[in-house]
Amino acid sequence: MTLTAMEFLRRFVQHILPRGFVRLRQSGFLANTCRVARVARARTVLTTPSPSAPATTDTPPARATRACPRCGAAMIVGPILSALHLATVTGSFDSS
Repeated sequence: MTLTAMEFLRRFVQHILPRGFVRLRQSGFLANTCRVARVARARTVLTTPSPSAPATTDTPPARATRACPRCGAAMIVGPILSALHLATVTGSFDSS
């Protein structure tokens, strides 16, 4: 990707913290406090077998509904897709 000098500087400056702010590196997905457990969980989720091919029917599958904990409105819960399933459906991800 080619950027102009002004666009590069604009994007670079967005990563500079103001004086007095501290970058929090000890929080997040791979924080030291829970890294081992989360990496193990990610590995088990990623190694689950891919779901079988869905049956082609004319009617959509019934969806479970739950109440939103914040506003109480009905939430429609869709299928939970694993990374392996997404990779087989889409082929490959292009981040460009």
